Amino acid sequence: MMEVTDFQKIGVGLAGFGIAFLFLGVLLIFDRGLLAIGNILFISGLTFVIGFQRTLSFFFQRHKVKATTFFFSGMFIVLIGFPLVGMCVELYGMFLLFSGFIPVAVNFLRRVPVIGTVLNLPFISMITSWVAGDSGSIV
Repeated sequence: MMEVTDFQKIGVGLAGFGIAFLFLGVLLIFDRGLLAIGNILFISGLTFVIGFQRTLSFFFQRHKVKATTFFFSGMFIVLIGFPLVGMCVELYGMFLLFSGFIPVAVNFLRRVPVIGTVLNLPFISMITSWVAGDSGSIV
């Protein structure tokens, strides 16, 4: 089993607070300050969890240039005062960055006891199968 370092524990806390601030910023009608703090905490938490070098290599891979550009442009747009437009641009960049991780997350959630039961309900299972990229018909 892999041991979790203190830096990684701090990183999980920072990323968690970042997601919480982003959620509150959206909930409070796109509050610019909360969104900016949430972005900074999320990026610093990610850096603490996976390390500085891995963070740089994750964001600046050749095939992720478009996604990284949208993500950081959205952060900048939020900072200059257009939170709704900035969050839309940032969410598009985040979707492009983490789209390879979504099928893995869906397949993991299918194995969690209560959540897996909900995800295997008839209509929801069609959607999760499509998101996870399972072979077979959606019909």
